[in-house]
Amino acid sequence: MQYFRNPNPLHQLLASGLLCLMSFAALASEPFIEKDKSIYHVLNPTPHERMRELSTDRPDKTESPYTVDAGHFQLEMDLVNYSYDRYNSSHVDIRAESFNFAAANFKVGLCNNVDLQVIVPTYNTTRTDDRSIGNIRNNSGFGDVTARTKINFWGNDGGPTAFGVMPFVKFPTAQSDLGNGAYEGGIIFPLAVQLPHEWQMGLMTEFDLNKDESGGGHHAEFINSITFSHQLIGDVDGYAEFFSSVAATSAKDWVGTIDVGLVYALTENVQLDAGINFGITRAADDFNPFMGITIRF
Repeated sequence: MQYFRNPNPLHQLLASGLLCLMSFAALASEPFIEKDKSIYHVLNPTPHERMRELSTDRPDKTESPYTVDAGHFQLEMDLVNYSYDRYNSSHVDIRAESFNFAAANFKVGLCNNVDLQVIVPTYNTTRTDDRSIGNIRNNSGFGDVTARTKINFWGNDGGPTAFGVMPFVKFPTAQSDLGNGAYEGGIIFPLAVQLPHEWQMGLMTEFDLNKDESGGGHHAEFINSITFSHQLIGDVDGYAEFFSSVAATSAKDWVGTIDVGLVYALTENVQLDAGINFGITRAADDFNPFMGITIRF
């Protein structure tokens, strides 16, 4: 067996000094990054190098569990949104069209896992052609404002899954009979899952309390959706989604849609999108094409 002699104290000192110099050099070559992001808030914004990738609640209907970074702002907007409906659940000869312009979702990150959102339907116009009685009705103006907050429980800054909760309230601010004149609200539970081969899956369950069409009270509505997305080419991603809404009243029929669209990352803070939603039930709009943009500040 080979034995080693006790090291020379001078050699120990020189070796320790060399290790310290190497450690300082390594630290100097890389910026110091604080691991705890909870220190950031609306008055102490998350620095650029610590911000997560841009995540949006559009263009699909399935909401995202990821929040806007603390102290930063995000604008998600429909440039134009059109819908057409002829095959309605009442089986009457009514054709309805609507255009929405510049409907915007303004977001601000309050802290690392909470953001505040205000959805403003800037300008809406509808045209209803009741051919059974020869009546055409046109309405246009401002829509109902919705305020909501998003709280992320896990996965905001990485991990195979992410989950959050989004309570919201709708205010009856619509003009020209574009709304039902009632306060409504609900809660949304969004889940994101990283799948193999770089596929992404989103799931959403939502419970709403909406006003009855008869005006006599309120009823519950249950919304569920699932979406799959994947990179198509370069900075362009595609998605496909199934959406379902069921009301706890016989006065409203099941709404089901199949939705597809494209997302283009123009920069790390700007995203363009376009898509179309197809109704698969009579209670849903027949088709609904749209184009939009997201900008993060």
